[in-house]
Amino acid sequence: MRFFGLRTCDTCRKALKELAAAGLTPEVIDVRANGVSAADRAAMLAALGDALLNRRSTTWRGLTAEEQASDPEALLAAHPTLMKRPVIEAGGRWHLGWGPEVRAALLG
Repeated sequence: MRFFGLRTCDTCRKALKELAAAGLTPEVIDVRANGVSAADRAAMLAALGDALLNRRSTTWRGLTAEEQASDPEALLAAHPTLMKRPVIEAGGRWHLGWGPEVRAALLG
């Protein structure tokens, strides 16, 4: 299991705490500190589509209209914090966020 997020993100910290309580220890990739590989970014976009972009973030609001209209992969390569968090890869499946459906899928 791989966990893509930010160490400073409250939702990511909550998710990691719940995963640890369930006995799961994911590999944590901090998207700001470690970045996201091109292969992982492409796989995320293929599985999750444009939902991967957090259009409500401070980073998004700071972009020009031209930048916002650009290719999602290029945007995420330039601004990894634009990714909604967390993104969790488990068993070849990609999960976005920490909502009830993701918790049920990962925690049982």
